[in-house]
Amino acid sequence: MSFSSLGLSESLLQAVAAQQYPHPYPVQQEAIPAILKGRDILGIAQTGSGKTASFVLPILQQFQGKAVSKSRRVKTLVLVPTRELAVQVSEVFKSFGSQLPRKVKTLAVYGGVSINPQMMQLQGTEVLVATPGRLLDLISSKAVHLSEVETLVLDEADKMLNLGFEEEMNKIFALLPSQRQNILFSATLSNKIEDIRENLLRDPVMIEIKAEEGLTPDLISQVAYAVSPEQKGPFLRYLIKSENMQQVLVFVSSTRTADNVVGKLVKNGIPAAAMHSKKSQGARTEALSKFKSGKTPVLVATDLASRGIDIQFLPYVINYDLPRSPKDYVHRIGRTGRAGASGKAISLITPEDQHHFKIIQKKMGKQVELITPADIDLKGY
Repeated sequence: MSFSSLGLSESLLQAVAAQQYPHPYPVQQEAIPAILKGRDILGIAQTGSGKTASFVLPILQQFQGKAVSKSRRVKTLVLVPTRELAVQVSEVFKSFGSQLPRKVKTLAVYGGVSINPQMMQLQGTEVLVATPGRLLDLISSKAVHLSEVETLVLDEADKMLNLGFEEEMNKIFALLPSQRQNILFSATLSNKIEDIRENLLRDPVMIEIKAEEGLTPDLISQVAYAVSPEQKGPFLRYLIKSENMQQVLVFVSSTRTADNVVGKLVKNGIPAAAMHSKKSQGARTEALSKFKSGKTPVLVATDLASRGIDIQFLPYVINYDLPRSPKDYVHRIGRTGRAGASGKAISLITPEDQHHFKIIQKKMGKQVELITPADIDLKGY
C-alpha cells in the first residue's frame, strides 16, 4: 500500500516523500483515511509504530482551504504527558507542514520554562501541543481559549493517566465544545482508558497494532551481558569504545545513577550528558539537541525523561539498569529499530537481575542471548 492510496493531497504526498517515508505503516494505513472522514479514533499502538504521522498528516490536510486564524482560539489540541514529547510532536507538525501551500501555526507549551514567551506566541496558533498542567495555567491567564477546538488528540493517554494527570484532563475536557473529533492513542488498553473511551469517544474506529506489526522488537538485534555490579561501569565504557558507538542512548533507573554514569564517562574521555526530571528544561533541551545532532554521542536517561526522544536511525540502546516492567523494556529498546531501520539493544545483567530478565523475555516472547564476557581486560576503563 502507498500513501497516495490513503486520500492525502498532492502537497502532503510531496511532504511525506521529502521525509523519506517508504510506505505507510499499519497504524497509518488504518488511521489516516478514518481521520480524514472525521471519525473518532481509539488507537492502541506502541512507540515507534508511526502513530504521530498517522494523526499529523490528516489534521494538516483538514486545515487546507480553511481561513487562517489570527485569534487565541485554537482549532486542534494535542495533549501529551511530557515536555519532550510536546516538542517532538510539534516538530512533526512543522516538518510536514513546511511544504504546504496553507501554513498552519503550531506551538508546543509545557512547564519548567517561563510562561510569558508561550503566552505571547499563542496569538494565531491553530495547533497547540500541550502538557495538561501548563495548558490549564494558560487558560486561567486567558492566554488561550478552547471553545473552538475542532480536533482533540490524546497522545500516550496511558502515560498521562499513570503520571496523575486525570484530574487536569477532566478539567480540560469540560472546557471543550461537545461537537469535535476525538483521537486517542495509548500503548495499552486499561480500565481508565476504557472510561475515557466511554465518556469521550463517539462510535470510534478501533485500531490495535501489535508490537510486531509496529516494527518494534523484530528489527532490533538484542544481546545481554552477564556482569557483576562492580563491572557495569567499566564494561559500559568498554562497549562504547570497542564498538565505536557514535550515538547511544543509555537507560538507568534513577537520576542519581544517571549523573554518576555521566561523570564516569566524561572522566574517561567519552562525551556524555544526563537527561532526567531534576534537570532544568533548558538543560534537557540542550542535551537532547546535542545528542540528536551527534555532538554528544552518549545520552544517559531515566524512563520518564526518555519520552519524546525520537531519532529515526538511532543505532544503539543500552539498558545499564533493567526497567521494572516488560512493557517498559519494549518501550526502551523501541527507541532503536524505528521506521523500518535496524538497531541494537544491549542489556547489562547482574546476578540479581537474571530472574527478572527471564520474566521480561517470557512476556516479550523472545529469547535474548546472555553472554558471559571472558578474557576482557577492563583495566583503564
